[in-house]
Amino acid sequence: MSAADRSAVNQLYIGLGSNIGDREGWLRKAVEELRQIPGVLGMRVSAIYETAPVGYTDQGPFLNMAASLEVDVPVMDIFRQMMFIEQRLGRKRTIHWGPRTIDLDLLMVNNLAVRIEEPELIVPHPRMLGRAFVLTPLLDVMEREHPDYDKLLQRLQSLPDREGVNLWRKVQSQNESGHSAN
Repeated sequence: MSAADRSAVNQLYIGLGSNIGDREGWLRKAVEELRQIPGVLGMRVSAIYETAPVGYTDQGPFLNMAASLEVDVPVMDIFRQMMFIEQRLGRKRTIHWGPRTIDLDLLMVNNLAVRIEEPELIVPHPRMLGRAFVLTPLLDVMEREHPDYDKLLQRLQSLPDREGVNLWRKVQSQNESGHSAN
C-alpha cells in the first residue's frame, strides 16, 4: 500500500487559484466544496493574494490562496475529490498553464519528507518551491512550529518574484477546532 492510499489522520496542504470571471467567488466555492468532502476533519484557509500569471502569460492575473485540511481518509480519495471539484466548477484544460475558473493542487502531505509518486499525482508538488504565489499562502496556513516552516520561509525570501504577490483580501476562516483563525 502506497503513502497515497493509507488511511490515517494527515494534514494536506492545497493550493488554489483562479483567473476567470468572479475569481474570488470561484475560490470561495472551491473552499466550501473542500470543506464538505467526507473525511475532512478541519480546515484552515489563507488570505487571498493577486499575482501575475506564470508560464502562459497572455491571460489575466490570478487570485491564489492555500488551504490546510486535516483528513482521516486516504490521500488519493481527497485528490480525486479535488479533481471532481475542478470539473464541477468548470475547469477546462485547453492551454497548459492557461486561464481557469479554479485550479486545485495538492502541494504537500504532512511535511516535505512525505513523498507520493502516482501516475496522476506527485507530492510534494514539483514546482512549489520555485513559486512565491504558492509559498506565500502556504505559509499562512502552516503552524509556525511545523518542521518545514523555516525552510519554506527561507525559500520564499530567496525568490525574485515574491514582491509580485499582493494581498487581495484576508479571509475569515475556521480552524480545526472550529474557532476563528486569520
